[in-house]
Amino acid sequence: MNTIPKTVGVLGGGRMGAGIAQVFAAAGAQLVVTEPADPTGVLDRVARGLEHSDKRGLLDDTPQNILRRIEVVGTPSELPTETELVIEAVPEVPEIKVAVLAEAENRIADTAVLASNTSSLSIGELASVLRRPERFLGTHFFNPVPASALLEIVRTDSTDDKVVTAATEWATELGKTPIVVNDSPGFATSRLGVMLGLEAIRMVEEGVTDVESIDRAMELGYRHPVGPLRSTDLVGLDIRLAVAEYLHDKLGERFAPPSLLRTMVARGDLGKKTGQGFYAW
Repeated sequence: MNTIPKTVGVLGGGRMGAGIAQVFAAAGAQLVVTEPADPTGVLDRVARGLEHSDKRGLLDDTPQNILRRIEVVGTPSELPTETELVIEAVPEVPEIKVAVLAEAENRIADTAVLASNTSSLSIGELASVLRRPERFLGTHFFNPVPASALLEIVRTDSTDDKVVTAATEWATELGKTPIVVNDSPGFATSRLGVMLGLEAIRMVEEGVTDVESIDRAMELGYRHPVGPLRSTDLVGLDIRLAVAEYLHDKLGERFAPPSLLRTMVARGDLGKKTGQGFYAW
């Protein structure tokens, strides 16, 4: 039985938001994406993602039909009132997240589910501004969303068990493997991934070896599909820095960002999205 909500809202149409919209639309849902800055870019990103998935034989419908199930609007106040699930995917700035989540909550029904795609911020702290924290949880997707096999579901002490169960069912319908973790700084994935990435950056900084050798060591020695420095480029060095600073504040010195990371971010070498990071893209 298909458990995917019929109408899904996504707050933010960047790389992650577009990917989340794509997988839900491909599963049959009607999508409404809020993106005031670049509405055309949202559909372009989804279209490119669908074309790639189609070439890999991953779609049960044509890219054109799936794209027709996606609408872009300006603000959460324009979401359909019948929206059953809203996933926030705006930048990792708490003030922005709580503003759009509160606006969406005021628009949708009391029975709808709200979720955040944050990779590290406290789900409990975000929930504290909501009237229905029991209907809120974290749904941490990974980049690129259509190809990633994992969905990290983050619950708080307030999250209703039925909401967690529904989220795990949606994950399975989307072709993801869900894991459920309790709310804590960095959850399971960001906490481990950032720690490895920061140590790899320190090794570059100290001249232990070159970038390619560090990545190759983890790919061949530990069977990681992507090395920690290439992964940092894919995530974005600015994102990795922001998460590291948050974890440094919450968990202590072991997450202190290396000087090299700060230097690269300051000069705009943010990884794949700018064409230059630890690798040239």
